[in-house]
Amino acid sequence: MLAIKKQALGSASRILLRANVLSGLAVRASRSYSKLYKSSDEAIEGIKSGDTLLIGGFGLCGIPENLLKAIARRKDIQQITAVSNNAGTSDYGLGTLLQSRQIKRMISSYVGENKEFSRQYLGGELEVELLPQGTIAERVRSGGAGIPAFYTLTGVGTQVETGGIPIKYGKNGEVLISSTPRETKVFNGRKYLMEEGITGDYALVKAWKGDELGNLVFKYAASNFNAPMATAGKITIAEVEEIVPVGELKPNEIHIPGIHVHRIIKGETYEKRIEKLTLRRSADEENELPESMKQRIHIIKRAAREFKDGMYVNLGIGMPVLASNYIDPQITVHLQSENGILGMGPFPTPNEVDADLVNAGKESVTVLPGGTCFSSDVSFGMIRGNRLDMTILGGMQVSSRGDLSNWMGLGGAMDLVAAPKSRVVVTMTHTAKDGSPKILKENTLPLTGVQCVDRIITDKCVFDVVPNKGLLLRELSYGQTVDSIKASTGCDFEVASDVAETF
Repeated sequence: MLAIKKQALGSASRILLRANVLSGLAVRASRSYSKLYKSSDEAIEGIKSGDTLLIGGFGLCGIPENLLKAIARRKDIQQITAVSNNAGTSDYGLGTLLQSRQIKRMISSYVGENKEFSRQYLGGELEVELLPQGTIAERVRSGGAGIPAFYTLTGVGTQVETGGIPIKYGKNGEVLISSTPRETKVFNGRKYLMEEGITGDYALVKAWKGDELGNLVFKYAASNFNAPMATAGKITIAEVEEIVPVGELKPNEIHIPGIHVHRIIKGETYEKRIEKLTLRRSADEENELPESMKQRIHIIKRAAREFKDGMYVNLGIGMPVLASNYIDPQITVHLQSENGILGMGPFPTPNEVDADLVNAGKESVTVLPGGTCFSSDVSFGMIRGNRLDMTILGGMQVSSRGDLSNWMGLGGAMDLVAAPKSRVVVTMTHTAKDGSPKILKENTLPLTGVQCVDRIITDKCVFDVVPNKGLLLRELSYGQTVDSIKASTGCDFEVASDVAETF
């Protein structure tokens, strides 16, 4: 028995000695090996003309602003292909590289409010490949995971499938380069489009914290496109607000493991601009709003009645986002924003504003207790995976059979309306500014989705789209009649037997 005890003690001593040796090696390795660079200028060394850059951020939220400034200082770097959800603003973020004419092609989902981006695209100075937002996120995620292609419902029946979306205009407005048709395949009776993975020569991303091994942690909604981009660059360069010692970041709080990151810097300065600072309004402030805004609130207050207790709902940019301020306090609704928030709250008060918390419209928002933040690829996985009960989004036109046109740039709407089990509610003014109807027999604008709309809520009425039959007038706004709706609608419709003024 004594011999057995001595043998056990000896084995234990050898195990402890081996563990201590390995621990010492790990500490020495972490101290001697570092991916930390001194400056953004040093970190971008090697980037050259013609490279493809994957650039994280959403609007101005979570953009690698110091790395972008460094590239803007390098006028020798030209003919860049930039993969980014959008291009920031005309004077900040990726927009500065447009101003300096360093970008040849943008691969984006949305032109947005960047007037210089629009001007160069429409003027034939810039190639722009527009893709649905979720498709970009998944193409980049797939590229980083070594998956060459995948199939998706997003874009079926639209120009994404058939091709022909202008990529490059000529000086006189003629289309010189356009998108190509997608390969399709039928699974379980439904048509899907094939999309190829995207990788880049370099990925430029921004995180909140990082260590010298390249481990990254994001803050709130600033994860967005940064997370998938970080995995898909041949060389990934990360800038962070704070460098922490190796070991300070706990293994279960790291969002991007250092294996994906090749260079890391502490950003020299941060402005962290908010593209659309939006604050919560009081009831008195609402009464002082212009009539056009009161009309939008009138529509969205009716839309808020669509919420049911326990629902998971996405609110599109523009008018639908306002619905978060009119949820019945007696129910719980989990609001999802496609840039990576679940449990989104109302607009903030001045002391609640955080540049890392914006919605899909780039407006400042809050997150409710129990809410979560995640990356864009995870967000669109929820959408495509039919986890949402309902989507409320804006519209430019809706046809009598439920076809939707709502894009000036593809954005995330195509992904949202392609989810077959999610109810789609469109909110919009009944007529355009010139008085022409926006509800038509056939859409005249490019399609966002085919036969995807379930309900239309306007300032005048509520229509349901009945499959294989057309529109059914369900409700009237106060002061409207069936005849007034007929006069302002561009297609025939049926009238429900119990139609009444309800809002």
